[in-house]
Amino acid sequence: MAKEIGNRVVVKVFLYGIKPQIWRRFSIPQEATFLDLHNAIQVSMGWENLRPHEFRHGKGKRLVDVIGPVGLQGVIGEFQDETQLTIADYIGKKRLPMRMLYRYDFADEWIHEVVLEKKEEGEGGPKIIAGERACPPEDFGGHFQYMQALHGEIGWMNPGYDPEQFEP
Repeated sequence: MAKEIGNRVVVKVFLYGIKPQIWRRFSIPQEATFLDLHNAIQVSMGWENLRPHEFRHGKGKRLVDVIGPVGLQGVIGEFQDETQLTIADYIGKKRLPMRMLYRYDFADEWIHEVVLEKKEEGEGGPKIIAGERACPPEDFGGHFQYMQALHGEIGWMNPGYDPEQFEP
């Protein structure tokens, strides 16, 4: 069996509850912290980093373990500080792909699936690879309201917003 090599990880992120899917793929150094991963997700999705966030992981459907900012409320399982945990530490000797949830804006409940897909060689900071469709506007009300606007049931609150536009 070939040994996995690479100093970067290719990450795919997509939003739950929205069809057609809004997604991004980027690579990030393995030595990046989960705060760096959060920032890369914010930039790649087009969020403005105005609201709280957390990463959730665990066994099966029980995603009670949390990686996030110190002081985060409502943690049931194990908590890890996102400024101290690197992607390399999280992966350890486990094999990729690995999945986790990224929750942003606890009021609107934007839930993303994050897939650490594979390792690759490369240099520099996070790099966008691909994606589709525009991220929902900040503070729009969550995926249910977004889908209502997409189907013309309610109006967009952001003039000029184009849900099909993606600009890497």
